Amino acid sequence: MIAGLFLTAFLAGCGSEAEEAAAPVPQNIHVVSIGDSLTEGVGDSTASGGYVPYLEQQLESLDEIDDASFVNFGKKGNRTDQLLKRLQIENVKAEIAKADIVMITIGGNDVVKVVKENWSDLTIEHFEQEETGYGERLHAILTEIRNQNNDAGIVLVGIYNPFGKIFIETEDDDEIVRSWNETGKTVASEFDQTAFVSIENIFSEGSDGLFFEDQFHPNDLGYEQIAGRIFDTINGAALEKLTNQKIVFVNEGSN
Repeated sequence: MIAGLFLTAFLAGCGSEAEEAAAPVPQNIHVVSIGDSLTEGVGDSTASGGYVPYLEQQLESLDEIDDASFVNFGKKGNRTDQLLKRLQIENVKAEIAKADIVMITIGGNDVVKVVKENWSDLTIEHFEQEETGYGERLHAILTEIRNQNNDAGIVLVGIYNPFGKIFIETEDDDEIVRSWNETGKTVASEFDQTAFVSIENIFSEGSDGLFFEDQFHPNDLGYEQIAGRIFDTINGAALEKLTNQKIVFVNEGSN
């Protein structure tokens, strides 16, 4: 009987130690956000970086993360060719070199460029022709980031469709955006520690309340929705992979 009590107490102590050992050790992560106006935060009434502050708050709500620091290199109007050049700027390279995650929003202005250059006779064929070059430039962007930091996770955010009024003559705007996003998803799948985040259905028909007054960029609620989609996509096992196991979820359902 006495031996049984000692055994029970011993097992109870082991259980307590196991639970203590399973407690997550919060880590700091450094995130570099780079890209176009969605990263800069055009339409954000607080001028604090669009989706970034919302995502920062969500990441820091995790038991596994103490501080999520963001550096924002968003620049409105950027296309893939321009972003590729900006990756050679010394302070950008320095931040990417020490990043745990690099987040990218790019592509919307590539679509706009097709519109501007073919305004008088715009057809779906123009977008199909440009899509190949878009995919090649995306691949070059991800390759350059990987060359600058072999351990960082890469998150590529897809494009959405605010172009309905512009594409009214083609009536193919949704299909164009869907196809370009498939190209982005395919390119992302060719790289390790890389995730693609689809946001096109956030801004589908009936989502007028998510747009800024220019009816092109997201408003505060729109950016909050983007941050939520990014967080839902990368949370859990995906975040472990992106951070090369720097962030480890010991307990399931941790938040």
